[in-house]
Amino acid sequence: MGAVVVDTHALVWYLMEPDRLSQPASDAFDQAAATGAAIYVSAISLVEIIYLVDRWRLPQSVWDRLMEELAAPEAEISVVAVDQNVAVSVQAISRATVNDMPDRIIAATALRLNLPLVTRDRKIQAAQVQCIW
Repeated sequence: MGAVVVDTHALVWYLMEPDRLSQPASDAFDQAAATGAAIYVSAISLVEIIYLVDRWRLPQSVWDRLMEELAAPEAEISVVAVDQNVAVSVQAISRATVNDMPDRIIAATALRLNLPLVTRDRKIQAAQVQCIW
């Protein structure tokens, strides 16, 4: 395994509470970091984190820690833009299976990059996306 795409909750747990990750998820993060492979996060996850901080569902420290990580000279985490290619890939994620648009965008990002998605989300796991949890 190498590079992975990560769901918002997996990213937050990786940065702030790594013991909440399953062993396969933790291994995926560790292996990507150890081999220099990218840990990709959709830009929509950044928007979700801001929203959750604004709603006091996450502490400001989550955002601050993410910004520190992204600014690091050898950052392990890379942000993937929600561009035309990701938008087209959203069509491959059934709305009947995954009804939340941010989740569909995250899953579509993994499809577009042809990489596994680290997620605990059972709806996304039921979609046509390779998942690690």
